[in-house]
Amino acid sequence: MKTAIIIDDELKGRIALSQKLHDYCSDVRLVGEAESGEEGIKLIEKLKPDIVFLDIEMPRMDGFDMLHRLPQKNFDLIFTTAYDQYAIKAIKFAAFDYLLKPIDIEELKMAVSKSNAANRNTEKKLEVLDQNLFGKSTITKIAIPALEGLLFFNIGDIIHLEANRNYTIIYFNNTPKLIASKTLKEFEDMLPMDIFFRTHHSHLVNLNYIKRYIKGDGGQIEMYDGTYVDVSRRKKEDFLKAIGSK
Repeated sequence: MKTAIIIDDELKGRIALSQKLHDYCSDVRLVGEAESGEEGIKLIEKLKPDIVFLDIEMPRMDGFDMLHRLPQKNFDLIFTTAYDQYAIKAIKFAAFDYLLKPIDIEELKMAVSKSNAANRNTEKKLEVLDQNLFGKSTITKIAIPALEGLLFFNIGDIIHLEANRNYTIIYFNNTPKLIASKTLKEFEDMLPMDIFFRTHHSHLVNLNYIKRYIKGDGGQIEMYDGTYVDVSRRKKEDFLKAIGSK
């Protein structure tokens, strides 16, 4: 049985989430609720829950401020939010789960099912979130779920990504390739469109690592690491426009 607490300044939000946990997540026991970041810190330190459901937007001390004041973060963190798209993207890049309000039952069940003390990495994921959300105006770090666990990389070090059924092979600059447990479409939706281009149903490339384009029906790209990537006929025109703007 996993223990959980809810931190949300809105009573209606706490009641709704509490009821859904009771009705649909039988492996979770709700052990406490807090209506502010200050109360949340005390509750976490006292109860040491397995899961913290944290609202981002709260008066006086928002969710991010609360996390910065916690000395230890030995729990799985699930954000509950109606926050802006940039923050949500940063949360996704750090491999945190988030639930948009009003909370969908299936998404709640999925997030809870992924809670795992052996594979938590909350401290490291928060470092990635901080760098992306507060460090610069663009997202630069990504947490990648791989077969061996959660790994952390600079986006600029990714040369290209190749589909492998429900997995993705990722090729890096000066780092061995790895197999990630996400589809290529998921990475396409996450990675910045001005840097990464889907040249083919099996390939997503970093435009900054293109060495040359070889003309053909669709054509082919030679990347700086020596790999060759196909360009599909229907992507050719858009690809040439993309590299022309580089």
